[in-house]
Amino acid sequence: MKTVRLMIVDDDELVFFLTSRMIAALHLPTEVISCTDGLEAITYFKNNINNADELPDVVFLDLSMPIMDGWEFLDEYSVLRSGIAKQNTLYVLSSSVSPHDVERSKQYSFVVDFCVKPLSKDLIHKILTELIAQQ
Repeated sequence: MKTVRLMIVDDDELVFFLTSRMIAALHLPTEVISCTDGLEAITYFKNNINNADELPDVVFLDLSMPIMDGWEFLDEYSVLRSGIAKQNTLYVLSSSVSPHDVERSKQYSFVVDFCVKPLSKDLIHKILTELIAQQ
């Protein structure tokens, strides 16, 4: 069974800690990459654009962050996307339940879903098991 690489892009340390703990509790083969803002995540993608082994399989992206927020990340990522060596599954995360944010996230064809934080263990399990099954 192949290891699933997850990238959590969120400036909230508590959200990162709780999400990482839920992932670990599932006892699935995973590796977590942490980025505290969109710029750090985009830089990671640029630095590893041709290295599929280092790229994440799934990205959990917060919208509200300093330096580069989730929307700015999505714009930058959409430019890079076609050159990235590995296809990624991307989920937008937010504590906002604004219908405007949900609709705006749908403008990005590569965004799989808009999820309200905090993520549930069941949702993480569903996402990971689907990714593992595809490999």
